[in-house]
Amino acid sequence: MASYSLDDAERDLRAALDEAPTGAVRGDWMVTTMQAGHSSWSGGYHRRDGSVAASDEPQFDIFEEVVERLGTNTATPFNVVSVHWTRAMLPWQQSRVTVETAFDAALVPRGPDDPVYAAAADVRRRFWNSVGTVEPGFAAERGTANIHGQTKWFQPHRRILKIEDGDAVLLATDGLSTPWAGVTAQENGVECEVFMRLGGAGNPIVADEASVALWSDVLIAVGDLVADGYCVLRDVQTNGAILFCRLAEDCRPMTRMALRMDLRSIEGLPFGPVSLIEATPLREDELPGLDDDPWGTAAALRALEKRAVPKC
Repeated sequence: MASYSLDDAERDLRAALDEAPTGAVRGDWMVTTMQAGHSSWSGGYHRRDGSVAASDEPQFDIFEEVVERLGTNTATPFNVVSVHWTRAMLPWQQSRVTVETAFDAALVPRGPDDPVYAAAADVRRRFWNSVGTVEPGFAAERGTANIHGQTKWFQPHRRILKIEDGDAVLLATDGLSTPWAGVTAQENGVECEVFMRLGGAGNPIVADEASVALWSDVLIAVGDLVADGYCVLRDVQTNGAILFCRLAEDCRPMTRMALRMDLRSIEGLPFGPVSLIEATPLREDELPGLDDDPWGTAAALRALEKRAVPKC
């Protein structure tokens, strides 16, 4: 295959970019190459005073095609392509198009061996060690992926920490705040972790071995739902507390799981602090008079107030 140069790219783009709106004198675009199944482009036309010239933007197909052809024929790796267009000043002149390539390390997707994941796990353990005593290993861990293909560093870790806190035991998800693998977004996963309390004053769920095993499995499932529903944190923050899901027969007499915001956050994670959500199983008789509120917020808040579960 013949080599495809920047000159070729400029020639192929010129015809499309010359379909500029009236008044446009220049245009600037940035295109990223396909990485982790995702590519992007941004930019547009501008008038002489710098204002944006509204238009039907050139179809991304031409940018995509040009970038792909450049990628198959270049000896120098790149992941960003900048395109600049300047309108011809005189009728017999051609418009000017320049194409530049660059490699931006910040746009490289994180792979499964990136140290950022272990760093996030260390931060979480340090946080919970400041609350109580974190037992070695995990109260529960699933190596199999959930229905969304998520496991290991591809987020979330499907595992639960066990923390001794006086006469109570805390179970906490360990991975919802792990940065996603295979992307470049600077986000700590779904920006939260979920914990629940067993035993202690005012808690009808004892902290024995059977309860730890049961509720660790339940909390993994809750974590899966939180990871899938990326707006769960927002909904809990907005409402203060919500009735999140129904519980299986094994959890009787508890039938509903309530989620509410905890006042603390986990600091020091790779991309900033994340929130804590407290999960509290409730009995059906603690939730009389459910109204039309889709999240059952009023009922959840009433039940949690009556339960008066102590904060960590």
